[in-house]
Amino acid sequence: MSADVRDILDIERANTPELTRETFLATKKRNFERAKNASKRPEGMHREVFALLYNDNKDGPPLLPDNTVCVDNSYKQAKARLGMRKVRKWEWAPFTNPARTDNAIFHHWKRVGEKEKEYVFAKFNKHLEIPSYTMTDYNAHLRTNTQNWNKAQTDHLFDLAKQFDLRFIVMADRWDREQHGTKTVEDLKERYYEVVGLLTKARGQPSDKKTYVYDGDHERRRKDQLKKLFDRTLMQVEEEQMLLNELKKIEARKKERERKTQDLQKLISQADQVRTNMWQIVNINHLSDAASNTPSTRKYEKKLHKKKLHHQPRPSKVDSVVNAIEVGTSGIKFADLRGSGVSLRSQKMKLPANIGQRKVKALEQCMQEFKVDPAPPPTEDICNSFNEMRSDMVLLGELRTALNTCIYEIESLKHQYEAACPGKSLSIPPTLKPPVTVTPETAEANNSTTTTTT
Repeated sequence: MSADVRDILDIERANTPELTRETFLATKKRNFERAKNASKRPEGMHREVFALLYNDNKDGPPLLPDNTVCVDNSYKQAKARLGMRKVRKWEWAPFTNPARTDNAIFHHWKRVGEKEKEYVFAKFNKHLEIPSYTMTDYNAHLRTNTQNWNKAQTDHLFDLAKQFDLRFIVMADRWDREQHGTKTVEDLKERYYEVVGLLTKARGQPSDKKTYVYDGDHERRRKDQLKKLFDRTLMQVEEEQMLLNELKKIEARKKERERKTQDLQKLISQADQVRTNMWQIVNINHLSDAASNTPSTRKYEKKLHKKKLHHQPRPSKVDSVVNAIEVGTSGIKFADLRGSGVSLRSQKMKLPANIGQRKVKALEQCMQEFKVDPAPPPTEDICNSFNEMRSDMVLLGELRTALNTCIYEIESLKHQYEAACPGKSLSIPPTLKPPVTVTPETAEANNSTTTTTT
């Protein structure tokens, strides 16, 4: 407690020891030894950072190693190196900008004795190359049949183009309407690019330079459409949105009708297939009944029952034939890209995602067999023909698979009949004979051959 507080509270003050030379030197020695043993903060390290490493209780540093010695001066901040040399003098010197043509003089600070240099920002002064023409060129190539542009107006246009570097908005604003009449931005662009094209064509166009053709009528129509779009009322916007919603509903109903039509066509094709299969079943049953009614066949069947053969015939040979002739007649259903969005025509030739890998490989093999380009140019006619051809190829592959299955079943039934009736051969009706497969080689060899398909 301080002496002032003791005096205020009227508390007896403690006896202060007498300060002598010996006690003063002893206290100073203790403080020196304490400061000598204390860890020294590295130069450049902040006091708060050093306090995290050591404290007044002389606790040890953390177990993790750290760099407390500033070896590479990483803790030091850059300081100005002040020497005893004289400071170099600066002067307020004039300079000119080569980008300006009015000989304007400006001033800035620079060191005394430094060489004059070009103004550093003069390199950004870039100008476009505006072509020029003479009176002979104008009379020979640039004179127009209409009265919209004359030589004075054309000269004024090219003067503004050189002055404002083809900034047509600024050029239209600076156009002298009192002397040359009113001209829009589209009129200025159309006339300028027309003159440039005529001069380039008359003087010989370089091979690496293309002439820009400006369509002023298209630009005017575009701006008129934008103005009409911007000037629409709230009622017109709502009406347009209602029409778009109705269009979406119509497209949805159209897709639903197409889906129902496709399902109906599928049912019709399945009914035709069932009718064809039933006719084949009747023919096969007729042949089986005719073979089983012969005396030799009945004797042979009795012998088979007596010997109890382990070989059991298949329960239904006709079912496998019916299951094998399940061929879809629709081929591939490609996506219809007639929507409101933007799409590439080549997307029409993309195969749908519902086609399996087996059909895709069979289609690729078929295209290799007939030597068809897998990626033809996507024109409108080529896209439609290419999609129809691939759909027919998939249908051809399915028909081939069903045909092979039918032939296998017919041959199996024939062998079974011959085994059941030794010495007799089964005559296959014309409706069950395998069709003649036409390939490019056989078509070239036999142009008059007629193929019969089941």
